[in-house]
Amino acid sequence: MKLFSLLIIPVLLCQCGGGFGGTSVADSPAVLNVSGWDPKEVQRGGQRYTEHNVAPMRQNGAKGLIARSAKGNELDTKFASFIRSADREGMLVGAYHFVTMSPSPEAQADAFVSRVRATARSQGLSRRKILLVGDFDTKSTPDRLVRFIQRVEKICGVTPVVYLENSAALRTQLSNASASQKRIIRRAPYWIALYGPSGTERSMGRGDLTPDGLMEQYDIWDEWAMWQYGGVLWQNGRSNAKHYSTSSWRSPRYFGNLSQPTERNVFKGSEKELYAFWDRHGLAWW
Repeated sequence: MKLFSLLIIPVLLCQCGGGFGGTSVADSPAVLNVSGWDPKEVQRGGQRYTEHNVAPMRQNGAKGLIARSAKGNELDTKFASFIRSADREGMLVGAYHFVTMSPSPEAQADAFVSRVRATARSQGLSRRKILLVGDFDTKSTPDRLVRFIQRVEKICGVTPVVYLENSAALRTQLSNASASQKRIIRRAPYWIALYGPSGTERSMGRGDLTPDGLMEQYDIWDEWAMWQYGGVLWQNGRSNAKHYSTSSWRSPRYFGNLSQPTERNVFKGSEKELYAFWDRHGLAWW
């Protein structure tokens, strides 16, 4: 994928060497995630994207796009358009399912894989694997994660990525999971959601919470795979960016020169490793 001289690359700047978890975040591959709530409203001058045209995302350095397929039984109406647009731009394509507390994890896994396959076929996507992700409700239990992971593995031979809606209750549940449950959950790479180092995310009184610190609280994974450092909150009739930014670390409010706020992630590794990761946890849908 070519980079252009005038391209504005979104980065997290670190004033110290290395980066979080040994990763230089400024140089890490960028991945965006979207849902039917996107695109958000235009907030400034710059390039605009839609579900039918994500070229501005690619032009600003995004290597991959992960779109929501459904939330429980509620299908995301923009899923097909987003993945078709990303595929047309040559971006890596991913899909996530928000796993609600009902129906069963098995039923949701079946519906998720089935929809990804059917949508990819109907949209005539390129023969590239689609990353599979389970996004879990804050009320989820270790048992529900295990059942979803195992069901996806059984029906398509792929271990999905795990994205966690962080809460103290969820951290407690997972840290207290049985050894056998942890072994299964550990097979699924951890996609971290951490927008800030303080408030409800403070690291148990031990100072600013980092991605490594949050991972340790779950007491399951030895490494994290992706970090969602920038999210979007709806406040006072406006989409407000919430992103990790401290005296040592800076993250921009927007992604490159996009005019709309977006949810932003970095992959922990090189671009070559990102492609291998996508291949390892992606569905061959054809």
